[in-house]
Amino acid sequence: MRIFNRVHFPWFLFVLAATAFAAWLYVGNFAPDRLPTGLRLPPPLVQKPSAHRSVGGSPLGLIFGAISLAIFVFAALLSLRKKVVLWRIGNLQRWLRAHIWLTLLTIPLVILHSGFRLGGPMTTLLIILYAVVMVSGIYGLALQHQLPRIMKERLPAETVYEQIPHIRAQLLAAATKMRDAFKPNPPAKTDAGAPAPSPTKVVTMGSTPMASTTADLSTPSARAKTVVGSTITAETVNTPATESVAAVVDRGPQATSPAAAVGPPPSGAATTPVTPAPKPPEAAKAASPSAPTKPAAAATDPASEAALVEFLEQQILPYLAAHRGDKFHLGSNRYSEDLFRFVKLRVAEAYRGRVEEIQAWCDERRMLDLQTRLQHWLHAWLFVHAPVSFLLIMLTAWHAFVTLFYY
Repeated sequence: MRIFNRVHFPWFLFVLAATAFAAWLYVGNFAPDRLPTGLRLPPPLVQKPSAHRSVGGSPLGLIFGAISLAIFVFAALLSLRKKVVLWRIGNLQRWLRAHIWLTLLTIPLVILHSGFRLGGPMTTLLIILYAVVMVSGIYGLALQHQLPRIMKERLPAETVYEQIPHIRAQLLAAATKMRDAFKPNPPAKTDAGAPAPSPTKVVTMGSTPMASTTADLSTPSARAKTVVGSTITAETVNTPATESVAAVVDRGPQATSPAAAVGPPPSGAATTPVTPAPKPPEAAKAASPSAPTKPAAAATDPASEAALVEFLEQQILPYLAAHRGDKFHLGSNRYSEDLFRFVKLRVAEAYRGRVEEIQAWCDERRMLDLQTRLQHWLHAWLFVHAPVSFLLIMLTAWHAFVTLFYY
């Protein structure tokens, strides 16, 4: 909470006036000769003589101590007020302002209660604990003034603190996915004890037969078709109307024409001219020189991909997976810029966009680490301030009980 604004000005005036009034009471009771004649205390404010040798045991000292203890208890209730948001006893900002200024008021009250002396071992311990509480509280208040300005200057896009581990895991997953995309697929492991596949089944292995192959068809070509149009592997079934190619070759040149292979027609039968079978559409399309061809795949650079894989495995992945990235060289902004400039020179032009993407991941991780450190600085002082405060309250209550009933 920032205290240099107008809402804190009334509290500042109150603490200043209360400190002056407490000092006036102290001097008027314990050193009245030091006050001018016009500033002497009226008789109702002058305490009666006390048998206690210390200032803390006198009525005025007990009043200072009781007010300080009440402020300590009220300051400790702030943590409970933060957790119970349904309380309608003032809003949280007013509680914070009261917490700050009333605890600052305890500084002169505690000093006046002790009479500017440490006293015995118990009071000395209380003064040490009180000093730790006040120094840690003032330190935390100074951090709350400076760190928001630093975070605004050095963190262009602040992230919700609870989401930082999730975002870091996403950056690591993206880098791992890019590394796996550049790596070649490992060869499939074969079982050494498995029998070797048949040569006639290698072509059609793993393919799904067409509907014509699942039906009970009698033609050899229908039984041999596959979904990928592979080479026919089924045995050719000879029928009486089928003649082998070797028999045609043995007949000589005269049997090379379709008419010679079939034989002369019987006498008296009408001759029908034989027309060649039309080409299938697929064959005509393949024979046409103007048929469009499938575009070639994008060219890759194995050397650039190997350099990126090595860079990701040796530099990026360890940095993104680390619990504390500031212990790596990539945690430095200057080193990161020089390193990525060198990596861009090692890869081809087509891969420099990937390098810039990796650099953006590292920059985001660096910003997340910076925000984490600032958050730790902003809240780490509470691990000292809060427990010591509760210890101070318990020992102060015990000190008051012993003083009232045993001295």
